[in-house]
Amino acid sequence: MKGLKTVYICSECQYKSPKWMGKCPICGAWNSFVEDVIEEENKPAAARRALSARTGDHKATAFGDLEMPSYIRTATGLSELDRVLGGGLVLGSVVLLAGEPGIGKSTLLMQISDILGSHRRVLYISGEESEGQLKLRAERLGVMGKNLFVLTETLIEKILTEIDSVKPDVVIVDSIQTVYSENIASTPGATTQVRETALAFINKAKTDNISVILVGHVNKEGTIAGPKLLEHMVDAVLYFEGERQQTYRIIRAIKNRYGSTNEIGVFEMTDEGLREVANPSEMLLAGRPKQTPGNCAVCTMEGTRPLIAEVQALVSSTVFPAPRRTSNGIDYNRLCLILAVLEKRLGLRFSANDVYLNVIGGLRLDEPATDMAAALALISSLTDRSVPDDVIAIGELGLSGECRAVSGLEYRVKEAARLGFRRAVVPWRNLEKRPIKADIELVAVKSVYDALHLLAPAEKPQ
Repeated sequence: MKGLKTVYICSECQYKSPKWMGKCPICGAWNSFVEDVIEEENKPAAARRALSARTGDHKATAFGDLEMPSYIRTATGLSELDRVLGGGLVLGSVVLLAGEPGIGKSTLLMQISDILGSHRRVLYISGEESEGQLKLRAERLGVMGKNLFVLTETLIEKILTEIDSVKPDVVIVDSIQTVYSENIASTPGATTQVRETALAFINKAKTDNISVILVGHVNKEGTIAGPKLLEHMVDAVLYFEGERQQTYRIIRAIKNRYGSTNEIGVFEMTDEGLREVANPSEMLLAGRPKQTPGNCAVCTMEGTRPLIAEVQALVSSTVFPAPRRTSNGIDYNRLCLILAVLEKRLGLRFSANDVYLNVIGGLRLDEPATDMAAALALISSLTDRSVPDDVIAIGELGLSGECRAVSGLEYRVKEAARLGFRRAVVPWRNLEKRPIKADIELVAVKSVYDALHLLAPAEKPQ
């Protein structure tokens, strides 16, 4: 038998190289090679097959002979999380929950374990904390621990044996980067270890109809540590977003085989754990300044949920030849496009000013329907004319300055009316196709120029 050797594996396409390379020659990814240790002979191949293969004799079955499971989804008890999952945990599914350290992943899973324990058997596997540490967190969160089993183990062979012994309905692994197999000659967290141990959990879930939640670490680039293949292997990938200094957290689905990827869940971190935010729009508008230039409200659609956010802009003169452009919450290229349209069509001189654009609350607005609100906020800051507090802007901005139609306008308008807005700037084509009845004045505009009359007069210096 030959000894061990060090190779470098691309985390994107699993290409192996004997030396480190800056760019993968197969997939073209930069800085994707990670060091791993493997055996020159394929000695653990049989052991890996034992981990990866599903036990039993499997034969092709006619589609008409397939049987539905006794239950398809299990509600986690947190409606915000169930919304993102598409209604709850699916039988035999594997969910990957990723987030930065300290964001609240373990807290969320401990709360889920307590709720699921009322009607399901839950096995919580921790590779990072001791039993005493888990007990302290459970008491702080008020977790009773009914039907909850805790296992502090990192060896995959022992974990699979304990799963067969406990026979849980839900398995939570915190985290997948700490689990390893003694048949694979590499350190825990290495690309090979993460791939093989995750595959063992996936096969166990599909074979025994167990719902599995895997916790994944996030590296400094903001992606899930380990091979990119891990995201393709699981059924759903959830990102837990937010700043540790702030109290609000957002769960977003990047991949979901059993539901939409457009839904988000909003939570608030408190001393007693995570609390659901049933009305995120009010949370995002809390503390909004009154009659302040550079501020405009917008309604965006996150799946089936309309959310009202606050867009703030700051335009200030600069003495440097290259003005600065900073965008937080809105795509930087989208900001540059809006600035070019405003400068070309309205003759506004943004090229001689620094421009800062921000979405309050850490929300990221990806849809084009937020263009009109961003444009009004930029114009308001440049001209020092505030947008009235009861005005909300909805619409996509074209390169000719026209306001294009958007989807789901009726839901957006009703949400704005519910929160007290009296006027809504909307694309005229939406009203031309289908009139909308709402307790709010609809200001139909064909271009961004038509919305300028809504801006308040500039205050005269005293």
